[in-house]
Amino acid sequence: MMEDGGQRRRWEYCWTAFCFSLLLCFEPQVSAQIRYSIPEEVKEGSVVGNIAKDLSLDVALLKHRRFRIVSGFMDTLFQVNQNNGALFVHEKIDREEICDSNGACLLNLKIAVENPLEVHYIEVEITDVNDHSPSFPEKDLHVEMAENTLKGARFDLPTARDLDVGMNSIRSYKLNQNEFFDIEIRDSEYGEKSPFLLLQKTLDRESQDKHVLTLTAIDGGNPTKSGTLNIIITVLDVNDNRPVCSRDTYTVMLKENTSPGFVVAYVNATDPDEGVNGEVEYTYGRNVLRKVHDIFELDKVTGKIRVKGKIDFEENEMYSLNIKVSDKGRPPMNTDCRVIIKIVDINDNEPEIEVTSLSNIVSEDAKPGTVISLISITDKDSGINGKVVCGLSMNLPFEMKPYVQQNMYSLVTKESLDREVASHYDIIITATDLGNPALSASTTLSIEVSDVNDNKPQFSYSPLEMYLFENNPPGASVFAVSAIDKDINENAIITYQIIRSDQTQNDMDSFLNINSETGVISALKIFDFETIKKFQFYVLATDSGSPSLSSNVTVNVFILDQNDNVPVILHPVMANGSAEGVEEIPRNVNAGHLVTKVRAYDADIGYNGWLLFSLQEVSDHSLFSLDRYTGQIRTLRSFTETDEAQHKLVILVKDNGNVSLSATATVIVKVVEPKEAFAASDVTNAVKDEEENNVTFYLIITLGSVSVLFIISIIVLIVMQCSKSNDYSSKYLQDMNYDGTLCHSIQYRSGDKRYMLVGPRMSIGSTLAPGRNRNTLVIPDRRRRDSGEVRLIIIFALSDLF
Repeated sequence: MMEDGGQRRRWEYCWTAFCFSLLLCFEPQVSAQIRYSIPEEVKEGSVVGNIAKDLSLDVALLKHRRFRIVSGFMDTLFQVNQNNGALFVHEKIDREEICDSNGACLLNLKIAVENPLEVHYIEVEITDVNDHSPSFPEKDLHVEMAENTLKGARFDLPTARDLDVGMNSIRSYKLNQNEFFDIEIRDSEYGEKSPFLLLQKTLDRESQDKHVLTLTAIDGGNPTKSGTLNIIITVLDVNDNRPVCSRDTYTVMLKENTSPGFVVAYVNATDPDEGVNGEVEYTYGRNVLRKVHDIFELDKVTGKIRVKGKIDFEENEMYSLNIKVSDKGRPPMNTDCRVIIKIVDINDNEPEIEVTSLSNIVSEDAKPGTVISLISITDKDSGINGKVVCGLSMNLPFEMKPYVQQNMYSLVTKESLDREVASHYDIIITATDLGNPALSASTTLSIEVSDVNDNKPQFSYSPLEMYLFENNPPGASVFAVSAIDKDINENAIITYQIIRSDQTQNDMDSFLNINSETGVISALKIFDFETIKKFQFYVLATDSGSPSLSSNVTVNVFILDQNDNVPVILHPVMANGSAEGVEEIPRNVNAGHLVTKVRAYDADIGYNGWLLFSLQEVSDHSLFSLDRYTGQIRTLRSFTETDEAQHKLVILVKDNGNVSLSATATVIVKVVEPKEAFAASDVTNAVKDEEENNVTFYLIITLGSVSVLFIISIIVLIVMQCSKSNDYSSKYLQDMNYDGTLCHSIQYRSGDKRYMLVGPRMSIGSTLAPGRNRNTLVIPDRRRRDSGEVRLIIIFALSDLF
């Protein structure tokens, strides 16, 4: 039973589907039952209408009866609500996409319900909204229009398009405000409005060659929408203007002798037309003389007039040129103008200078006003251009003076000449006329200034100082003097000779010789510093002029010391060519006891006379020491019983010269018992007291004599120093202290007597000067143990004072 019921239901369903298919086949014959209207672009979900209500369908059975849309793609745009039977928008609707025509846009829907099967036809009209603006097929429109286009001419314009229909479609066109064009609208056979451009005023390209217009299409929507088109009108030129010259008459001034190619004038004409209609060319008029063509050249393109031939004021003072100006239009249009060229006379002849020289050599002792040459000036010009002034172009000791005739001058000396300042003059003589601009000419006159003997020989330094080492080889050159004479030739030849201060020959010739031509001085003998330290002589320089001129120079000669003296031993005393002494000392002396002192001196000065002492030979190095500077011999330790009773010491004394010289002294030291030493000392002292008493008397006499001589010498030296110039003294003597050795003192003891030797030492031939140290030998008397009396004896070496 249940199977029979199921088969029955399947059969009913198939029958219903068959009937529904038959109904669909007859769809075109069925008219719509309900019609709705909605605008395009409504939101999704917007309700179009309630179909169930309008068809009186039971809302409760809609879902059971499968209430639905069965019209193909329409179900994507619309949907029905089975709960309430409402038809609503399922997707956004664009009328312009669905309907192409400008008529009504209708959409037919089929609504089907089952049980029983029913098909209802619904028609939905999509109304237009203004959602599109008018638009032109192009943004810019270029139009070319001749400037002679007649007023009232029409030009069609492209029609704008608007996808909207009805009132939302294009309703009007509008053109921007201008005085030349207007818009005219015509209705076409298709109902469209077509715009036309209407010319209201004649165009002039020379005034305005381009017009820019804006055409606006407006629809009828609310609010309205619009689209624009830019119309660019180019005005084409026609040859409707003739050329115009900037001046009717050009007047120019041109100097004669102007070079070919010089631009005389510019003829300037303009044509407001465009292209070939505005291009102008220049030509000579028919009445222009042939000579003008030979002298002036006209550029047909630029209008430049250039000089072609020779311009001569004397031939023609003025030229008149007729210029024709034409454009290149068809037919051409032309005009003419005139150019007047006035020739200006110029000063075109230079002055000519003729020099008549008396001599081109003038003596430097020529007096001011001496005539050197005569100058003649000529100028071919006349009037003011022929007037000439003449002068010298440089500041020279010469001047031009007018001569007797016009345009004649004499060249004379203005001041004294000096060949040594300038021996040659290139005198530039310039002649200038008074034309405008002035022309000038110049010539050069060379003058040589001859020499006269007006300059003495001159030495570069005065006085001259010569430094010469002693022991010089005889005949060798030692110095050279040189003088300069600013004169030339024989006036500058100098001879030299050695003279005294009174301009006469002196005894210097015995040991000095001078080459009369070269001034080289040679020493004829050997100089010894210890004998003479300085001397002075004069050199006379004489030129060979007539009369001759001369000058002299003082030469100060300073002899420089060399290490040529061997040290001399003073103690021990020299005997038989050797210095040897014997000293006795007690055995009980302590370490540091002064045994004796070796005394020596050196006749040299400076380092050459600085003496150093050293032990060359000693029997026992542990017993004695020698001070290298003072020569003192001292004990290093106390004597012992095992020490020998006699010791030999050989002392080496040497100086500090580059090649040192030396001497030796031998000291025999005898060690004695204390009692023997005292006894020997008393005997020796008694003998020495007697000797010294005798010596003291003679020394007192000597001291008095020396004192008197010393005072006299000091007075004489002061007088001599005051009478000499300050330049006489040598810097070398002041700096190096030529008169002695480095100052030092040497103390020594012999027994119970003490001695002191003070340096430096004076040499034979030396002189006293303020501030100089003298060599003295200071010998204090033995200090008596019983009374403590001290004597001081000062000995001056008389030989050192002279």
